[in-house]
Amino acid sequence: MADTVLYEVSDGLATITLNRPEAMNALNIATKVALREAVESAAADDAVRAVLLTAAGERAFCVGQDLKEHIGLLMEGSGEVMSTVKEHYNPVVRALTEAPKPVVAAVNGVAAGAGFGFALAADYRIVADTASFNTSFAGVALTADSGVSWTLPRVVGPGRATDLLLFPRSVKAQEAYELGIANRVVAADALRAEAEKVARALAEGPTVAYSALKEAVAYGLSHSLAQTLEKEDELQTRAGASEDHTIAVRAFVNKERPKYLGR
Repeated sequence: MADTVLYEVSDGLATITLNRPEAMNALNIATKVALREAVESAAADDAVRAVLLTAAGERAFCVGQDLKEHIGLLMEGSGEVMSTVKEHYNPVVRALTEAPKPVVAAVNGVAAGAGFGFALAADYRIVADTASFNTSFAGVALTADSGVSWTLPRVVGPGRATDLLLFPRSVKAQEAYELGIANRVVAADALRAEAEKVARALAEGPTVAYSALKEAVAYGLSHSLAQTLEKEDELQTRAGASEDHTIAVRAFVNKERPKYLGR
């Protein structure tokens, strides 16, 4: 895995760090390949019970596509210049959203374009008070990718999403919180510690239940109430059969703190 993306697993938590701070963590080919590999590894690893997606530096979480590399490929007339959506962005977003474990994004700075998309694909976003978000796509005559056309309307509503896509602008941390883009805003110097605290708490939690919750929410957004009630029955049966459920009930009765196994 390239050093433009750092990957570490510790006590059930996989930490994925975009590591091109000098380029505001822009996504060149090497970084996109490494990020895809890291996210897919974390999603598939049973030893990983939560994922923390973050970035190095103070200026940017990720400004999306590396346009310097992109313009070079365009000038070369490369027929594969836009294949990155299918080859890199889509697999990353699917791995984040479909992972049977919670994903926390620690947004330390600007999140634009695909960087915004990756943050939206996380289940929980902790945002530095100096951070901002920008769809950016229309600003370079492109349409949305990295799942933004699916995730953004579900977070802020279709009207606001259309406004942010047609008229790209910087959405500061406080407004992002008010819109629901940020789940929590913290001081920039406290971001990493707070994000790790939240992610580690999730890594120690009832993983089967978290997986079912992710699946239930995604399912309910695109199905009827009747269908969703059936899905809840299916998922609750699965969660109820987990060891973690037995541990939780026993701990509640005994007035103890449960120690989940993640199964």
